[in-house]
Amino acid sequence: MFLSGFRPQWVAMTDLALETDGLSKTYRSLRARVRALEPLDLKVECGHVFGLLGSNGAGKSTFVKTVLNICKPTTGRARILGIDSRNPAARQHVGYLPEGTQFPRYLTGRGVCQYFGKLMGLKGKALKDEVDRKLEIVGMTQWADKKVIKYSKGMKQRVGLAQAMLGEPKLIILDEPTDGVDPQGRHEIRDVIKELAKEGVTIFINSHLLAEVEAVCDSIGIMYRGRMLRSGPVTEITEEMSIRDGRMQLRIRTGELPDSLPREFEEAIRRDHGLEVSVENREEIPGLIDVLRGAGIKIYGVEQYHASLEEAFLRVMHDGEHRGVGGQQ
Repeated sequence: MFLSGFRPQWVAMTDLALETDGLSKTYRSLRARVRALEPLDLKVECGHVFGLLGSNGAGKSTFVKTVLNICKPTTGRARILGIDSRNPAARQHVGYLPEGTQFPRYLTGRGVCQYFGKLMGLKGKALKDEVDRKLEIVGMTQWADKKVIKYSKGMKQRVGLAQAMLGEPKLIILDEPTDGVDPQGRHEIRDVIKELAKEGVTIFINSHLLAEVEAVCDSIGIMYRGRMLRSGPVTEITEEMSIRDGRMQLRIRTGELPDSLPREFEEAIRRDHGLEVSVENREEIPGLIDVLRGAGIKIYGVEQYHASLEEAFLRVMHDGEHRGVGGQQ
């Protein structure tokens, strides 16, 4: 899968693809007010792949809809590529794939893309070439002339991604883009996202599939009850979570362990692969290895523990729950 012919013909006038300043949203009814989005500040740099994470009800979709002016913010403002989001011109270079999007059952995949292409002002040969190219990129050429009623959920997602790429947008917002897609399809969509980023396109992803986000995103934001608990580069957040109480975590792969360990390992955690132990710094490692060897324990490997994005996410969420942030008013 490749992006032959996908060359955005533009030069960004700002370093930020997306920026919010105190953006919030409160839904009001006769009985209550629900603060779906607390005042939120966020910056997403051009050319980056940003992942927005959070459990159901965290406010992710509300954030996207408010940024795109689908629903009006209660306070604050958003800027897309330096333009106030209330200005229709801000959305001129934005591609969007909503979660659970539905296409008219009587249309084919090609027809769906042609419909959206015409809405963008494409026509004639330019429209045909653009649609053919995007359907090829997402691997739907063979099924392009079949009606969407015959598509699986994953195939509909591919067509949705194709329409979001029409017009060579500068910013593409994808809400659960790999939902319902088989493993091979997810791999191919990841490749598309990575290639788009190489071309300078900014990708904003809402997803609950943490492994998918970790595989493609440069930076992430973690939301809980309408608040942004943590945002930043993926590597920075996972590295922070790899340190516990200021101590480095080591995983030591060993042979069979005796019932009683040397006193230096009294607080170590036994695992199937061996031991997990905390150290103040790397200088302690040679001494620990010597102690294990002296006790007749075979050592097959020593590595620093690195938290996965899933582990980092769960810890940030756990801390947020204990702080009791967000909620209804």
